[in-house]
Amino acid sequence: MIRYILIALLFFSFTANAQNISGQAYYESKTTVDMDALGGGSEMSEEMKKTVAQMMKSALEKTYILTFNKEESIYKEQEKLDAASMNPGFKMMMSSYTPGAQYKNLKTGQIVEENEFFGKQFLVTDSIKHLDWQITKESKTIGQYIAFKATAVKKVDPNDYSMARPKKKDEKENAEVKKDSTQPQDPMDMIEIPEEIEVTAWFTPQIPVSNGPGEYAGLPGLILELNVYRTTLLCSKIVMNPKEAEKIEPPKKGKEVTREEYVKIVKEKTDELRENFQNRGGNGRRGGGF
Repeated sequence: MIRYILIALLFFSFTANAQNISGQAYYESKTTVDMDALGGGSEMSEEMKKTVAQMMKSALEKTYILTFNKEESIYKEQEKLDAASMNPGFKMMMSSYTPGAQYKNLKTGQIVEENEFFGKQFLVTDSIKHLDWQITKESKTIGQYIAFKATAVKKVDPNDYSMARPKKKDEKENAEVKKDSTQPQDPMDMIEIPEEIEVTAWFTPQIPVSNGPGEYAGLPGLILELNVYRTTLLCSKIVMNPKEAEKIEPPKKGKEVTREEYVKIVKEKTDELRENFQNRGGNGRRGGGF
């Protein structure tokens, strides 16, 4: 009960100034990778593991900027100067399921985001998913702000490959694969998509906007830290009421599709690439257009 009273006091103490509140929050993204699961255990050399780990570090450690006001926000990745040095094929694979600029409107409950998938631009519209947040007793200081912990369980779309993780195999399965080494291993058999994941957020009522990085929102204060599966987003800097900030408006570039339509497009293209891979004995070529 005490934590709810404290949160309420902090929230209402800043509500008077919330009408004109605006700001920019910078988030640093870090993702841990199970290299043994990814590389099939001892089959990948230490040198190769280091090479892949370095490429994935470059691809997964990013900086995002959330420009927000009381009702709207725009969330974008801050481009790195060394991004061009990444292996082109690996870069394309990693970016295939990564959203571009993402606009949220808390009043209408709408999300609009730019996605590029295999060279084609899409404008994906969706509704903000309302998670059943459970506020806990825990609190900590992030920068100069008091943050409170909240958790929720999120259902995962079975076709959401951004949530794919390496599938761990037991010794029997590994032995069978090695025994029949003449058959190419289907890459899709090496991953799995969980049915649900736990989401942990740390929010501060000192910034009374019900917003956060990516698709996440719905707490009585700005989310400063977010943990989703193996990825952590930590706010490293906040600029309140900046004199110069990006205009908050929905992106307009790309073919307009709903989230369901976009997921279907991704699934169909992935199935096509998988079939090509199997038909060409593991040396599949890039499929045709959409």
